[in-house]
Amino acid sequence: MNPEQPDSRSGEQNPSSETMSEELINFAAEVFDTARRGDAAMLDALLHKGLPPNMRNDKGDTLVMLASYHGHADAVRVLLKHKADPNLRNDNGQTPIAGAAFKGYKPVIEALLEHGADVEGASPDGRTALMIAAMFNRVEMVEFLIEHGANPDARDANGFTARDAAAKMGAPDTVARLAQATEAKSRPPGV
Repeated sequence: MNPEQPDSRSGEQNPSSETMSEELINFAAEVFDTARRGDAAMLDALLHKGLPPNMRNDKGDTLVMLASYHGHADAVRVLLKHKADPNLRNDNGQTPIAGAAFKGYKPVIEALLEHGADVEGASPDGRTALMIAAMFNRVEMVEFLIEHGANPDARDANGFTARDAAAKMGAPDTVARLAQATEAKSRPPGV
């Protein structure tokens, strides 16, 4: 049957593949915007209808990455409940936990860690969420990540630790906190 000819069963025209592709692209854009807005209820409804939880945009950002980067912990939880992978990297090698650390969204990081996100999840240049939080002087985030197993002495591809990165960026509070963490780590137990 010709796609431009009326369908004798319904009396309507079948959409061309070009029209369907355009509609699909528009739908996908709406879905990604839903994650950016953090509309957890809508994401839940779409996922129940079969939306793939690890859907990616043209930059490789997953729905979890977009919801994480925009600070929507409830949307992140919904996605993870539907088996979205908390560790999928975008095309730049960035993880959702690193995006949340960059923006300072502790509730998002809590949700990611509760669902198996790798606290060390380094980008291709070796930067961890701890390094990113330290660079932006996010002391509470640094403490939280260390409490959840982040290694304050991990090094990026250039050999810098979180403390080095914080010092380079002029983040004195996190430099001091990371110095304490390194000192505590090197102390023998019971001292």
